[in-house]
Amino acid sequence: MRYAETGYNLEIDLTRGNIERVETDPELMELFLGGLGTSIKIHYDRVPPETNAFDPENLIVISTGLLCGTPAFSANRTIVSFISPQTELLAYPMMGGFWSSELKYAGYDKVIIRGKSPELIYIWIHNEKVEIRDATHLQGKGAIETQELIRKELNDHDVQVLAIGLAGENRCFTASIEQSRSSSSRGGGGAVLGDKKIKAVAVRGTRAVHLAHGAEFMEHMKEITKYIKFRNENPIPEVMPILSGIGSPQMMKHVDEQWHTESFAWGNARIRRKGFWTKEIEKEWTKSQTGAIKRFISCFNCPQQCGALISHEDVPNYMMKCFSKLTYTMAAFVDDLDFTWRICKRAFEYGLDSFSTPQILAFGVELHEAGILTDENFAGCPSDKEGRFFWLLDRVAHREGIGDILADGTYWAARRIGNGAEKYDHNTTKKHEQMNIKLGMMDPLYFLMYATNEKISITQMEGNWPQAPFPKKETRESFVKDWPQLPDEKFKKYFIDWEPRGEYSNPNYPTPQIASEIVDWMEMLHNIDDALGICAGMGSFCLKPPYHIHNYPKLISAATGMDMDKERLRKTVRRSRNLHRAFNNLRGMGRPDEKPPQDHWKHRFPELEDDLLTYYYTFKGWNHDGVPTRKTLEELSLADVAKDLETRGILKDGQD
Repeated sequence: MRYAETGYNLEIDLTRGNIERVETDPELMELFLGGLGTSIKIHYDRVPPETNAFDPENLIVISTGLLCGTPAFSANRTIVSFISPQTELLAYPMMGGFWSSELKYAGYDKVIIRGKSPELIYIWIHNEKVEIRDATHLQGKGAIETQELIRKELNDHDVQVLAIGLAGENRCFTASIEQSRSSSSRGGGGAVLGDKKIKAVAVRGTRAVHLAHGAEFMEHMKEITKYIKFRNENPIPEVMPILSGIGSPQMMKHVDEQWHTESFAWGNARIRRKGFWTKEIEKEWTKSQTGAIKRFISCFNCPQQCGALISHEDVPNYMMKCFSKLTYTMAAFVDDLDFTWRICKRAFEYGLDSFSTPQILAFGVELHEAGILTDENFAGCPSDKEGRFFWLLDRVAHREGIGDILADGTYWAARRIGNGAEKYDHNTTKKHEQMNIKLGMMDPLYFLMYATNEKISITQMEGNWPQAPFPKKETRESFVKDWPQLPDEKFKKYFIDWEPRGEYSNPNYPTPQIASEIVDWMEMLHNIDDALGICAGMGSFCLKPPYHIHNYPKLISAATGMDMDKERLRKTVRRSRNLHRAFNNLRGMGRPDEKPPQDHWKHRFPELEDDLLTYYYTFKGWNHDGVPTRKTLEELSLADVAKDLETRGILKDGQD
């Protein structure tokens, strides 16, 4: 019997119309755990480096995590991996909701889809019964609407459905995959599904997930439950509200948005509006938010309530979570929060990434104001800010007129438009829109996270380390007294020494060595979460979380029967991290690509940034070009990967 995992993947070849239930090798779980880890292995083995996003050979792997479907709180992430049309690298956005646990209960760890369908279809999975069904009647339907239509068609309200909207059908590069109260948004997974003519994947399962040592597992969960209760009753002092608790950022519960609205940039990630958060704005936004939220909602088996059911005026009810609340409002320079509740419903139905798309629309507005896009390009566009954004959103989703160009994202659109448009693409890393943050002094930690993480976005990459030093030393000393999540006691001194100003402040502190250690710790936690299917808001993202390096090995051991300890766990996720790195190296990614947006910080230090990269690469066991060395790969049982890199001339003799 297999424990935690089902031991089976569902393989679907749309070109041939073939469906197979394939037993997996137990050794893969031991080497890569599951979730993102085993998905990376599948892509590396089966997707040649020359494959483009819209080639039939581009696999889309929809995966559960190792602990999804178990009693582990917040183990509900669906990890979707594919070659991104936007970055041309391996993307792996994930979503919460209920879909991943339902797939486990249907008897599968992953759905692996290759090829293309000649007509629009949806996939129906009900335990051992799997069908490719006609979906031409769903063409043009919204992503949220499609989920309900399929449930009615199958006559089962408990069916879990992930779906694309019109943006996915039209292969917009920032098309998302929508599901329940969550979405898989970064990198254009919706476009890849649309290219393969997949409108939706519906699943219903009634089978059991087995644990190797169930009683022991539940004892560990009792301790985690106790801690969650404590943290909910005792938020961390001295930090902003959305970081003081646990779970995904509590944007739906917190109304105080002074930090976001004044620290993040408006428009095309351009302007900080210091002084925006007045008493009047606070009053208006509080009224808008409390009026729009009908109730708070959770994902599968999660004790937190990070999302909300939105009911605003004549807009049909829908669910929202996290930073979508601010992205369109700030990008459009609209001071009325009611605009958010109106435009997000339409954007979610189209199935568009709420981080990238608002910046793309603001980018189009900025090009028009600069005269690079003409009045002809904007013929028929309303003159007011809200109307202009609705108009542009419609055209992007339909790929009509100027929307056909903007639908490729700011990097590719700027190069299609030309005539100086390239300089307005100022907020991308590896061709991908970043958070709309514009700060003062370069931060070594965030420089490394922006530059090197394989997620290609800071979203959910930051983690357990506070975002900024606390002003008073006594406050820092108090903070570190109760910090059992740390991987090593030396981190306490790193934090106590970190100061807002002076010798031990940015950019000189944390030093390259300390910055590398901290970023590696945060990155490790994200890779563990992504292998297990745990929400980052309960592990790798929040401060002092319930899950960490000290209790994860116990949960994995009890769930799977493996003899897992901290060192083995570190090595396991380091293996998948380096395989992921090598995969993207084979696709052309290297040191020249690892640059945060030039205007992300007002004060930059090119020599220091170069030193940071060099030190970090060395710390990770990579060469000067950011490629894992043969020695590193051999230590991780990836000697065949080193051979591939050498054969293609990416890893050369002497580069160790």
